Amino acid sequence: MIKRDYLIILILLIVILACCIAIFNSTSINGNNAEGISYEVLANDTVNDKGSVRVIRNIGNPDSQKIAYVVGVHPLENETHKTLLKLLPSLTDLNHCYDIYIINVTEDIGHYGDGSSDNSPGRQNGQNLALKYVYPEIADGDYEMAIDVHSNVGAYPYKTFVFSPVKESTGSEYARDIAGECENISYYVPDSTTSGPYLTIPLNKNGVPAFYFEEYSFASQSEKDMHMMELINAVDNLDF
Repeated sequence: MIKRDYLIILILLIVILACCIAIFNSTSINGNNAEGISYEVLANDTVNDKGSVRVIRNIGNPDSQKIAYVVGVHPLENETHKTLLKLLPSLTDLNHCYDIYIINVTEDIGHYGDGSSDNSPGRQNGQNLALKYVYPEIADGDYEMAIDVHSNVGAYPYKTFVFSPVKESTGSEYARDIAGECENISYYVPDSTTSGPYLTIPLNKNGVPAFYFEEYSFASQSEKDMHMMELINAVDNLDF
């Protein structure tokens, strides 16, 4: 009789544990509230567009202001893009709500260091996808701000920096604020940017403050992680 009682108790404990696991899995993805998180494909025509675009929506606090991150405009820079995708969705207790737009170029891809050229057709393919699919989504999406994530080979005076290609804009002001809060991220404006006309410039001119985050392509992964966390935290602490 005692053994049967122990067996019943054990079965009940197993059932309770299984229920707890099910509840946890249904409400949590990488530490975030999953009820509002969604995954959407915006484009997937690899023949005509030479790539695809998808978005992860509602990371963080769904009741707060919306901020967009964009990765993949320049496929050579994918190591930095992967760093954001690894870190941001894993964070808890974020102040704001984040959507990540992911451009996936399917032709002429590579990364710095493997011999791929900065002038490869994949670069233009990514910019075309940004203008055709990402720009209208962000422009009409009630976003407070957008950050386009890139990397560089170290040809600038600063290796890790933020900037907006539209001077004297709100996007430029936000970028300066971010740099002021980060020990390892500077504010520096290069003479030109090829992708500006395809995303950040039209966004700034049409009511969505936008700026670039540039990481050094050959930084160690631990440095990339540290710098990305500085960016994420500084953005999350902005007041709008």
